[in-house]
Amino acid sequence: MTIPLHYYLGLSAILFTVGVAGVLTRRNAIVVFMCIELMLNSVNLTLVAYSSFLGDVTGQILVFFVMAVAAAEAAVGLAIVIALFRNKQTVNIDEINILKW
Repeated sequence: MTIPLHYYLGLSAILFTVGVAGVLTRRNAIVVFMCIELMLNSVNLTLVAYSSFLGDVTGQILVFFVMAVAAAEAAVGLAIVIALFRNKQTVNIDEINILKW
């Protein structure tokens, strides 16, 4: 008994939509980074689902590259958030205007 491909694609679309909604509506930088990670994981789910459906390992290999980019993004993003918190004492995106004159 196998799960059809469109179930995986539907779940991936829902996860991606939740991630986009979180990025667009939230003001906390840490939550925004978590929503970006959610979007990357939904893309990974799509790649693995298509890879399994087509019987090709190319999508699964690509997932490792996406995971490496996501880990690097999380590390750099968290370092930036910590640096901004030390300077501004907040992680609210609206209150961080460090690039404005």
